[in-house]
Parts: sequence; C-alpha cells; structure tokens
Amino acid sequence: MAFTRSVYGMWSVDPAKHSPIEDVQGIVTGSIVSALGFYILNKVGLLTGGTAGVAFLIHYAFGISFGLLFFLVNLPFYYLSFRRLGLAFSVKTFISIGLVSVLTELESRWMVIDSVNPLWAAILGGLLLGYGLLALYRHRASLGGIGILAIYIQDRFGIRAGLIQLAFDTCVMIAAFAVIEPKTVLYSIVGAFFLNMFLAINHRSDRYIVVR
Repeated sequence: MAFTRSVYGMWSVDPAKHSPIEDVQGIVTGSIVSALGFYILNKVGLLTGGTAGVAFLIHYAFGISFGLLFFLVNLPFYYLSFRRLGLAFSVKTFISIGLVSVLTELESRWMVIDSVNPLWAAILGGLLLGYGLLALYRHRASLGGIGILAIYIQDRFGIRAGLIQLAFDTCVMIAAFAVIEPKTVLYSIVGAFFLNMFLAINHRSDRYIVVR
C-alpha cells in the first residue's frame, strides 16, 4: 500500500517530505486563506507586519492596488532567497506571492463584506494569515522577503533574525500613524499579535523553514 501511494504520488510516505501533489495543494490552499486574511484586513483599513505591511502603507497612502504592491515589494528579495534558501524554496515562494497578489484583487469581485467590527477583523485576519502561512511553511514556501533579509543579516553580522524582524515590524507600525488613524494602528497590532502567537504555538521550527 505504501509503495502504491508513493508510485502514484498522492502523498509521501516520508513524514519529513511532501510529494508534488501535496506541495501544490498546500501552496494553493495556503495562498487562498492568506489572501482572505489580507482582504478582511484591507476591508477595514488595517495592516500587518513584513512586506505586506509596507504594501498596505503605500496602498492606503496613494491608493495603488495592494496586490500589485505586494508583488513588487517582494521582488528585491528573491536573489537573497535563492542564495540563502535554494531554488525550490524561491520558486514556491514566488508562486505563493503571485497567487496571493492576484487573489486579493479578485476577492472583492467574488465576495462582498458590507460591515465588520475592526477588532474582530484584526483577530480574524491575523488568524487566517497564521493558518495560511503555516500551510506555506510546511511546504517550504513563504510570503515575503523581510525574513529572508533578516536571515542574511544574521549570518553576515550576527544580529538575531527575530530581532531584525521585530524592529522592522515596529517601524511599519510607527510609520502607520502617519497614514491611518491611531485606533486603527492599535487594531492592526492586535491582529499582528494573534498572527505571531498562532505561528509560535503551532509551528515546529525543527521541521519547517520559517520566513515571513
């Protein structure tokens, strides 16, 4: 039975590896759930950390498409991704970011949310992003470049990647005060908290790569 499953490629018999079909479903479903999280945050004017936070800031300040910005903001980090984490990870991440960018633009055509409480949107959006990122991490993919840059700086200068990520996210939230209302920034911080707590509790760093 195990041999048959392996031959047809439906799933891997090695718990530490995934078959191509498993990778496809993980990347597609992870991207769909992440796009829904971004859509809910965007619906009430919230943001999050990482490169998505930068895309949100530019989107709110100038009205440029979030999906397009999210794709463009991540482009400079693919070289570092290839150098530090390999071709397979970089290709999967590129596909994931491309899917999320497209889906966030199509979401409003397929689903309309008339009203949602900002605090609930922050919690729900953060948890959806957590679920989406967890699925992508487990299939050796990601949704952004700040984590990749943090790993590079850690290797080059010895500064912990987690501290770099935290510092960058803090800067994003501080910059947000110039673009959106303070109350909305606080809601965004709540969403980022739920996102990171979900990943901290549910992600096994000894098995999966973590880059956000």
